[in-house]
Amino acid sequence: MHTFQARDRFADGAQYIAGRLTQGTSGRTHAVVDPATGEEVLTYELAGPKDVDTAVAAAAAAYDGWAAAGPGERSDAMHRFAGELSARAEELAQAESLQCGKPIKLSREFDVPGTIDNTSFFAGAARHLQGQSAGEYDGGDHTSYVRREPIGVVGSIAPWNYPLQMAAWKVLPAIAAGNTIVLKPAELTPFTSLLFAEAATAAGIPDGVVNIVTGAGKEAGEHLVGHPDVVMTSFTGSTGVGKRVAEVATATVKRLHLELGGKAPFVVFDDADLEAAVHGAVAGALINSGQDCTAATRAYVQRPLYDAFVAGVADLMATVRLGDPFDPATDLGPLISHAHRDRVAAFVDRARSSARVVTGGAALDHPGAYYRPTLIADAAQDSEVVQAEIFGPVLVVLPFDADADGIRLANDTPYGLAASAWTRDVFRANRATREIKAGCVWVNDHIPILSEMPHGGYKASGYGKDMSAYSFEEYTQIKHVMFDNTAVARKDWHRTIFGDR
Repeated sequence: MHTFQARDRFADGAQYIAGRLTQGTSGRTHAVVDPATGEEVLTYELAGPKDVDTAVAAAAAAYDGWAAAGPGERSDAMHRFAGELSARAEELAQAESLQCGKPIKLSREFDVPGTIDNTSFFAGAARHLQGQSAGEYDGGDHTSYVRREPIGVVGSIAPWNYPLQMAAWKVLPAIAAGNTIVLKPAELTPFTSLLFAEAATAAGIPDGVVNIVTGAGKEAGEHLVGHPDVVMTSFTGSTGVGKRVAEVATATVKRLHLELGGKAPFVVFDDADLEAAVHGAVAGALINSGQDCTAATRAYVQRPLYDAFVAGVADLMATVRLGDPFDPATDLGPLISHAHRDRVAAFVDRARSSARVVTGGAALDHPGAYYRPTLIADAAQDSEVVQAEIFGPVLVVLPFDADADGIRLANDTPYGLAASAWTRDVFRANRATREIKAGCVWVNDHIPILSEMPHGGYKASGYGKDMSAYSFEEYTQIKHVMFDNTAVARKDWHRTIFGDR
């Protein structure tokens, strides 16, 4: 059971502009449905272009004051922000599980603590911008130094699978660097983004620094990306939509950060700890019902361990507890919607003609959007289930022979977001981390993330980093400042160009 009541909490609307909740003005509504029950929990007015314009104007009005605040002032406000989030942790966890269907233990132990930790990290990062030392690089006639400055109003778009953490990943580095932001969450999952913005205001972050517009992608999202007063867009979502975001952003030469799809390989060498690899594969494949762009989706297992690995994963998947997300014993909740569940089921059904469904492969007879943990073996490398992002609780397992074959197969998709290698041999591990083309390669684990470490992809998984100091720097622009040290130097420079005049 939960106590979070969306209708009461968002009676004033599902937009957050200039420090207050407000209604959308698009003339269209959207119903948020609990994916665990199929029941409507809130119908709200969607944002339209007018609301985006209002939010961008609020962010622009707040920019000069926030950018001019000293790093210490911004840091102090963000430390208070972390405190506000801590005080609201249970409300945030319940809201996240209600809108997403994710198990409450995942919201309480991963999503919410991770968001608070990110906030604390960027509160500290606000005071640690670094640049090149000032110096005379032309023999002493001029002194140069580099300034890192905020860039302006950021307009970002977050997905529905981790709405709270994705809001944090977009908002925190932007505002720590002195920017203001308009964030568009997915219309399916607006609750925790709105609560996140409310906590920012309660912490004393000025009105207009953090704004939320909840609207449809085509109408609100494209308008936000194309807005002439927005100077940067950070987008997390599918590669297909990311291409459209890049196309729209090109018209106004925006800075872009794209964290796109993934199809993470899970490479098990023949000296791996089999039990650890089996547990890692099940956890890595099923986290958040497999709706995770870094989820383990393709397991490549060296042939001596292949049969035992398939059997072990099947046995462990059979013990996974599907059920009410608010039951602390539940391991796996529903998918985000019935439409998405049907999409996942269609992938599995199409695979049956050429691969073996070892376990799962069926929806539950339940009003919610549940799908059983599914293991597919013996698929072809070029098959749809190996190459395409399914985004559900589905793991495909394929064998390989030589070490080089495992790495080659791991790299053989358009994606490069994350991967893992399982071995007791440090030389094998080093080779895998060097040769696998992905933004993160875990060794003997799969899925942990840290605020201090960057998250982002290679290839069709996008570019730019979330979290870490690398993310912080992306929300700044670099300015070279040069001083003429002597009048003689200036005359000599002019003489070089104009001669003796």
